[in-house]
Amino acid sequence: MQERIFQALEAFSGVYSGWILWNLFLAFIPLALSLWLFRRKQIKTRSLLWWLIFVVFVAFLPNAPYMLTDIIHLIRGTRAGYAIWLIALIFIPLHLVAILGGFEAYVISLINQGNYLKRQRAGQFVLWSELAAHALCAIGIYLGRFIRFNSWDLVTDPRDVLTTTVNTLTSRQPVLIMVVTFIILAVFYWVMKQLTLGVYLRIQYARMGRDVPD
Repeated sequence: MQERIFQALEAFSGVYSGWILWNLFLAFIPLALSLWLFRRKQIKTRSLLWWLIFVVFVAFLPNAPYMLTDIIHLIRGTRAGYAIWLIALIFIPLHLVAILGGFEAYVISLINQGNYLKRQRAGQFVLWSELAAHALCAIGIYLGRFIRFNSWDLVTDPRDVLTTTVNTLTSRQPVLIMVVTFIILAVFYWVMKQLTLGVYLRIQYARMGRDVPD
């Protein structure tokens, strides 16, 4: 038993090297910012600070759905020659928790944004804001996964980011990858949004001691 524990720890440190915790940290930054931007008792006027934090929110938002692409680490782990029990009991559950956790942060962030728009009597823009977020994140995921840009590169080297983005958007293959990513994000987001809202409603009805209506 002790030997297997050592094998699990060695596999974890050898394959992952802390990337899961770091990527989850980046994924939860937009969630935390969405709570400040959209869930506070507001605030009829949006200050300069609000807009600055909103820009940071948009810049870091792709980090949440970016977790979907971390499936490549699972593929690498399965090809590294580790025991089946390590893959089944460590690698796969770890990836599922990380990917779903990161994407759920994305879902809740956009739900918070949608509720904010509704409170601002701009509910007709909720769907468009979600689609815009998917499009921006599709671009951000490509730049992060293939070009290896980070969110803070927008501050440290904005010219390079802008030039590379323009060149990327004028190339056929990157655009195709972004379109496929956009579709995956839109479909997966819709499913996860329904599940999240369903769980939220059940919790609310349970607090009120009522049954969820059919």
